[in-house]
Amino acid sequence: MYRDTVAQVDLSAIRDNIGDIKASLPAGVKLMAVVKAGGYGHGSAESAAMAERGGADMLAVAYLDEALELRAKGIALPILILTPIHPAEVMFALEHDLMVTVTEAEWFRRMAPYRPSSCLAKLQVHVKADTGLGRIGLRTREEWEALVPWLKAEDVEVAGFYTHFATAGQADTSFLERQYRTFLEMKAWVKSSGVEVSHYHCAGSAAALRFPGLAMDMVRIGAAMFGFYPEKLVRSVSLRPAMKLRSTLLQVKLLRKGECIGYDNSYIAKGDEWIGTVPIGYADGWSQSLRGSEMLVEGKRVPVVGKICMDQLMVKLPGHCEQGAEVVLIGRQGDEVITFAELAGFLGSVPQEISTSLTGRVERIYTRLEEPEREDAKFENRIYRRNESGKAFAGECAAGGVSARRGAAKGRREQKAWQRGRLWRTAGARQPGASCAGLP
Repeated sequence: MYRDTVAQVDLSAIRDNIGDIKASLPAGVKLMAVVKAGGYGHGSAESAAMAERGGADMLAVAYLDEALELRAKGIALPILILTPIHPAEVMFALEHDLMVTVTEAEWFRRMAPYRPSSCLAKLQVHVKADTGLGRIGLRTREEWEALVPWLKAEDVEVAGFYTHFATAGQADTSFLERQYRTFLEMKAWVKSSGVEVSHYHCAGSAAALRFPGLAMDMVRIGAAMFGFYPEKLVRSVSLRPAMKLRSTLLQVKLLRKGECIGYDNSYIAKGDEWIGTVPIGYADGWSQSLRGSEMLVEGKRVPVVGKICMDQLMVKLPGHCEQGAEVVLIGRQGDEVITFAELAGFLGSVPQEISTSLTGRVERIYTRLEEPEREDAKFENRIYRRNESGKAFAGECAAGGVSARRGAAKGRREQKAWQRGRLWRTAGARQPGASCAGLP
């Protein structure tokens, strides 16, 4: 890509965070790394690979298409889909060895026509219980009893029974304790019914870090693997942020007292002020709600002024700065640092809302574990390579070699499109009674 706005992802931070978290857990507890929403904006396949290197035993995603993307990229760890899939998509789960979430007997009744009797592969399911979050999951003993006959079927394996806490990141633990007691009651239902369950899990990132005693057989770690966790409430580990967001000053101008900038004349200079334009906007995921937040230029905090545009925003500089000077939106510059947590506090949100909001227009650059390189040098080298590439392309144009280059690029695009299409050539699995030939 040809923009100075990039998100640098430190792969070693993801790997090390997972390793440190796993080391803090009771012996024998498995770790499920949650890499949904594009790995919380860090890259799903890259995050999954680093989680595995850090010791993760399983993965979790939100939707079926996220799981299929990981399989297409060669990720082989067991994967749980946290949101119930459509019953008609069951053959995708079987063919790609995916675990699915179920919450009610009705799902099995609706699924049955789409799974042929000749299919001998076991469907791996995790039953989701709603203990107070109010999102998805069974809540009553009657709902559980209705599920039991389906779960005891020979072609079903109950790989897990789980819930999710609503307030694990808050200092007040009373509601969390209530949810935990409810989950223990539900666990007793399971035991008394004779349904065999491989793993019981209830602790996400905050709960697992604060209360290792809640780990049960497995924990689900999502936000924490990227360095998002309630630091003031956690003493067991110190996790590193995995992403730094940086850009440059696209233009620098002197604004005279009383002059305006931004849509709707949203900022009026109170005196003579230096204003810098940064190439990132709400189309990149930098919300207009971040107006008034701060960034770093020359090691100093500078406020965002005026309404944030689709593709750019403006900052008030401490004085004249050179065009092309580095701007750090998230990360360290000199003695100053801006964190996801700080921006989340500004918005009244959570860090992962900001990281997952960064769109595909913001290129992710990944540090290589084998050849670590200083971030500053990496950023500067990227800009240098871009400029050199531009010079080379200009020379190619003059030599008449552009047509061949475009033809080769088109061929690469067609090849990628063909590879993506392979996943969906099993569309017959969407039809009732589809075959599952080749499955064990």
